[in-house]
Amino acid sequence: MKLKLDNEDLEVDFFESSRLLGIVAPLKGYRFCWQLNLQMRLDFRITNQIEIQLAKKNRDYFFTVYECVQPNNALVHYLYNNQFEGEYLMPDFRHLDFFWLLKGDAVSDDLMNELMSSIRSITGVQLVTELTHTKMKHREYLIF
Repeated sequence: MKLKLDNEDLEVDFFESSRLLGIVAPLKGYRFCWQLNLQMRLDFRITNQIEIQLAKKNRDYFFTVYECVQPNNALVHYLYNNQFEGEYLMPDFRHLDFFWLLKGDAVSDDLMNELMSSIRSITGVQLVTELTHTKMKHREYLIF
C-alpha cells in the first residue's frame, strides 16, 4: 500500500490564519533585511534550515528565506527572495522581488496597513501589495 501526501491539507494547515505581502524592491535580500531591521526595529535573519530548493531545467535553485520572530507572541515573519540566478520561486509573480508571510497568530487589518505603510517608506521599495495565497498558482513553493 502506498501512502500519498495530501498537499491540499498541507497547504490549508500551512496558510491557516496567515497573511501574505508581495514587494517590489530591486535590492539584494540581505540589504533589504538590513533596512527593515534598521528602520522598523525588526530582527530578520537568514534561515538556512528553511531555504526553498527547487529543481528546474536540470538544476537546483535555492531561494533564501529570512525569519523574524516576534517577541512575546506567536507571530513569525518570513521574507522569501523570489529570484535566484534568473529563476523565480513564483514564476506567475515575476514582477515581485519578495514575499512577506506572516503566520502563527492572527494579524489585524490595522496592523497590515501599518506594516505596508512602513515597508513603503523604505528607500528602494516601489510597491507593497497584499496577496491572496489561494489565487497563487504555485503556492506550494512557499511551504517549508
